[in-house]
Amino acid sequence: MIRILLWDVDGTLLDFQAAERAAIISLFEAFSLGACSDETVRRYSQINDTYWQRLERNEITKPQVLVGRFEEFFREIGVPESLAPEFNRQYQLRLGDTIVYRDDSIHVVKALQGRVKQYVVSNGTIVAQSKKLSRSGLGALMDGVFLSEEIGAEKPNRAFFDAVFDAIRPSSLSEVMIVGDSLTSDMQGGINAGIVTCWYNPDGKPAPAGCRIDHTIADLHEVIPLTEAAP
Repeated sequence: MIRILLWDVDGTLLDFQAAERAAIISLFEAFSLGACSDETVRRYSQINDTYWQRLERNEITKPQVLVGRFEEFFREIGVPESLAPEFNRQYQLRLGDTIVYRDDSIHVVKALQGRVKQYVVSNGTIVAQSKKLSRSGLGALMDGVFLSEEIGAEKPNRAFFDAVFDAIRPSSLSEVMIVGDSLTSDMQGGINAGIVTCWYNPDGKPAPAGCRIDHTIADLHEVIPLTEAAP
């Protein structure tokens, strides 16, 4: 049976795209950068995704992600790159201003309390995730929170999960399941760590060949019965 759940936050428990969009639009106004269209937000999101993927492949560092994505984005849209560090600093704070639960996730987490141990595992920044977890109420429901900035390693690296296991001391890795939307961060991380993987795939994307996924779900409520059966 699954006795320990490792929850991803952005794109899994919380709607990251809603928070990202609201933060970018509000900062365009705060920095007097003019109107910010949906297409502008989409382009930023595309650039942002490539930087996080490079981080997961250990090609760049977290600071290079956080500032570099805005430098590239600003170059494209004709905004001075020198604004990137301060823009990013304020962006981290504003990401936590918009809380949208995926699939009523807070009630899923509440339903699992007392039945399994639940932990957050996230590559998000300490500033952004601390605010999100506090404002959403999810942090208070968890048995612990593990952030890559504090650990010094990112998902999907085995070092990240080794630090988590050192802290929570599972009796067997077969009782641990990671739930997340990212194939490259969450699912590959679970594979690297030797634990059960549960891919949150609400859009019904095709499963990639050669990637071990133990469970695929379209709604977070489907996690509840998975904790009652062997993987």
